[in-house]
Amino acid sequence: MTASSNEHRLVRSWYQKSLWLYLLAPLSLLYFLLAGVRRLGFRLGIFSSFKAAVPTIVVGNITVGGAGKTPVVIALVEALCKQGFKPGVISRGYGSDAPCYPYAVKADSLPIHCGDEPLLIAQQTGAPVVIDANRKSAITMLLEHNDCDVIVADDGLQHYALQRDIEIVVVDGQRGFGNAWLLPVGPLRELTHRLSQVDYIIANGKLETELPLPAATPFYAMTLQAQALQSLTTTNQVTMADWPYGKRVHAVAGIGNPARFFTTLRQLGFDPVEHAFADHYHYAEQDFNFAETLPIIMTAKDAVKVRTLQAPGNSWCLPVEAEIDPLFFASISQQIESLNAKRQQS
Repeated sequence: MTASSNEHRLVRSWYQKSLWLYLLAPLSLLYFLLAGVRRLGFRLGIFSSFKAAVPTIVVGNITVGGAGKTPVVIALVEALCKQGFKPGVISRGYGSDAPCYPYAVKADSLPIHCGDEPLLIAQQTGAPVVIDANRKSAITMLLEHNDCDVIVADDGLQHYALQRDIEIVVVDGQRGFGNAWLLPVGPLRELTHRLSQVDYIIANGKLETELPLPAATPFYAMTLQAQALQSLTTTNQVTMADWPYGKRVHAVAGIGNPARFFTTLRQLGFDPVEHAFADHYHYAEQDFNFAETLPIIMTAKDAVKVRTLQAPGNSWCLPVEAEIDPLFFASISQQIESLNAKRQQS
């Protein structure tokens, strides 16, 4: 059994609420105690934390896997730019192997150097992006080399060494919180009461189940709208209505929730042959040696990596765009302006 299949089996068990998981309950208790002690240490000042010179927004989640935070980061950065701000992005750069850290991500950076999500953010927004597990170092480089007046942290909700002004949590509206247990029994990084402490909650997709969301925290729904298909080997773009090939396609997804991508393709009228890979998977050319010759459609996150290979013929990516109530972006803008006003007075 491959690492990818083991990962998917564990995720399925979390959301199917498999009973065998409760054998791991002592590990979840240990996780709870260690995480609690660590967070208390930051709150009491026992552990040092860093506060940036400009407003800092963290976009994260309380679950492991793909809740949809990267599309939120991209939409937020684009909205901030339209409102006249100059945002910069920091990220841990999960799966990266950069020549040095901190590392400035450019649109033509190699995904092996910076990771797939930071590269996708840099390419789609044009904003400066810096990766480093040490967020202080990332922010220092970002502000030294760029004229940024707001920082968006891609992930890092649990990285309490970084002080933040605004917290945004993205939840999966379809999958919810699984069995609502902490790792490794369940998918939670923090218990659901943490949601009452954040500034905004965004639900990705229609709420399929009643989630324990605090009424006092501002809540916004998000939908991911499919855009025109983009060829990986040419500059061609094709709308769904003009798709010139058959509906049966190979569907490739190396993301936290591949099933969401496969469902999207079905809703668009495709008949996908599913190929699920581990999140942040590093592709090789042999991964596309499929028995059946069909067009290949993958996520934009996968495409930034596959483009560096000898991309298989007739391969396409399906970009998505996050649609969120404009009131969300207006509220964020007002909060940033309020923070700036307080900084000027102090």
